[in-house]
Amino acid sequence: MENPNYSVVEIEDPDAAFMPMEKTREKNAKQVTWVLLLKAHRVVGCVAWIATLFWRLLGTINKRLVFRQDVSMATEKLGKGKLLFAVIKGFLATSLIILAFEIVAYFKGWHYFQNPSLHIQGLLHLVYVTWLSIRADYIAPPIQALSKFCVALFLIQSADRMILSLGCFWIKYKKIKPRTEGDPFKSGDVEGSGYVYAMVLVQIPMCNEREVYEQSISAVCQLDWPKDRLLIQVLDDSDDESIQYLIKEEVDTWNQRGINIVYRHRLVRTGYKAGNLNSAMSCEYVKAYDSLQSFQPNPDFLKQTVPHFKDNPELGLVQARWAFVNKDENLLTRLQDINLCFHFEVEQQVNGVFLNFFGFNGTAGVWRIKALEESGGWLERTTVEDMDIAVRAHLNGWKFFFLNDVKVLCEVPESYEAYRKQQHRWHSGPMQLFRLCLPAILTSKIALWKKANLILLFFLLRKLILPFYSFTLFCIILPLTMFVPEAELPVWVICYVPVLMSFLNILPAPKSIPFIVPYLLFENTMSVTKFNAMVSGLFQLGSSYEWVVTKKAGRSSESDLLAAAERDSKTTTNQHQILRGASLAELNEQKEVAPIRVKKVNKIYRKELTLAFLLLAACIRSLLSAQGVHFYFLLFQGVTFLLVGLDLIGEQMS
Repeated sequence: MENPNYSVVEIEDPDAAFMPMEKTREKNAKQVTWVLLLKAHRVVGCVAWIATLFWRLLGTINKRLVFRQDVSMATEKLGKGKLLFAVIKGFLATSLIILAFEIVAYFKGWHYFQNPSLHIQGLLHLVYVTWLSIRADYIAPPIQALSKFCVALFLIQSADRMILSLGCFWIKYKKIKPRTEGDPFKSGDVEGSGYVYAMVLVQIPMCNEREVYEQSISAVCQLDWPKDRLLIQVLDDSDDESIQYLIKEEVDTWNQRGINIVYRHRLVRTGYKAGNLNSAMSCEYVKAYDSLQSFQPNPDFLKQTVPHFKDNPELGLVQARWAFVNKDENLLTRLQDINLCFHFEVEQQVNGVFLNFFGFNGTAGVWRIKALEESGGWLERTTVEDMDIAVRAHLNGWKFFFLNDVKVLCEVPESYEAYRKQQHRWHSGPMQLFRLCLPAILTSKIALWKKANLILLFFLLRKLILPFYSFTLFCIILPLTMFVPEAELPVWVICYVPVLMSFLNILPAPKSIPFIVPYLLFENTMSVTKFNAMVSGLFQLGSSYEWVVTKKAGRSSESDLLAAAERDSKTTTNQHQILRGASLAELNEQKEVAPIRVKKVNKIYRKELTLAFLLLAACIRSLLSAQGVHFYFLLFQGVTFLLVGLDLIGEQMS
């Protein structure tokens, strides 16, 4: 073997040639030590980060509890949700005790599902085994029964949403919508065109709405309609004299431009908005008009709506849809836009096409005066006077049209406080109305299927059942099943069906599809407010009669925003010019009278915050049972409740 490229290797075993060579180099002890130290450093850093985050969170909660204690106590004095809050606190305290007990039992090896045949090892173990038997025999059955009932309601409501969505698809496919024959304004003869150029009364109810009065009056005064056939009523319930003066000045300005506009002010705000509208309807000249409630209509709004009344003597209401100028302002406004787009695009449009009935939205609608008079006019018995008049008009045989293509600019609340108060009124009022209207519905002369639609679908399913099962199933039963595993909810109830329904709700606003998960979590969070409002309205509690005007920011169209910015810049320039020519004494005097800026602060919401800790405790308990989907749902839902409870969504309030 003289060739140096070859070598002889002795092989004792014939299979040894095919065996991998053993590593001759062993691990260095120093390298192992450094790796362990590095891993320990990462673990310590992670734990320190979580501890710091938790400590800051507790500090934030403590500061807001102390700082906003007066506001929270003032809210609780109104009697809003005291019983509900006590029940939630009871659930939280019980869950924390059980969680601590379960953790001890888990680490001692007493876990029920892993060691079902353990012998009694002491008093604590005896208590744990007794708890397991009581849980399985007495606690789990009622929870299972309630969960099955809520799941059944959930499926019924989901089927209703599915049918509404299919109806909307059918309308889109067939291009069904209310139409007018020919061009009603083609002749151009105002006097001879009959009902096309009808006498129209525009009513603008407002109360201390400094931010929007100018935009509302300006938009209505620019309607493209003959001036001699248009009368505008500005119905002011403001108790602030400065706002009254501003509204009067705005009305006088448009009066000087030839607009037929009237200012009415009430000293006593009896009946809130309904009382305001009803007092204005008592004027003698109103009988010659049709009525319009609107916020920021386009100039051609009347030309798109009023012609539908011609040759339709049974038509009582034409409703346009809302478009929101501030829908992209923050996450809260985006989530509201998803809800309201489904409401108008699906619910209102489908009910208008197939039933000729839907709930009046309170604005952006044209009423026939005769329909209002025959239905009893505006009543002050509930906080949803718009829904009240719609139900009574439907019982009197009047038909409604919904125009999905006609849009009127509106605003959605930008702060959670304003949105919460709005939702409380919107969900307590229908329950008041249901109690009052049920006898009239049962004794009315309308068809039996219309009565069933009003009672079962319009009131019970969409106004009562929805907030009930949403709160009970996802905020109470689901965390309870973590502590009572025998009553576990299936995955399809927690994940698949809610995601499908959320996807259907978000389809009318396709640009909001990336927000489907926040939308699902936020809707479950809002179920607390809706459930509380529903109960207060159904049982006529004190908070059901509260009327709080929704706070608005005064945003309008893009051109109006640019004009406002230009006015602000001019004002700033003038102030700088004044300051340049002012003496030192004048500057000091201006500093003394300078307005004090009110700092915007967040509120604390106790029910939402307590539920956040309840869900997070259930999330920790789910780890012991190794339930993946339940853990993630409870974690994200608990974090959402925490953000809402600390008022970290939407704009802050002053």
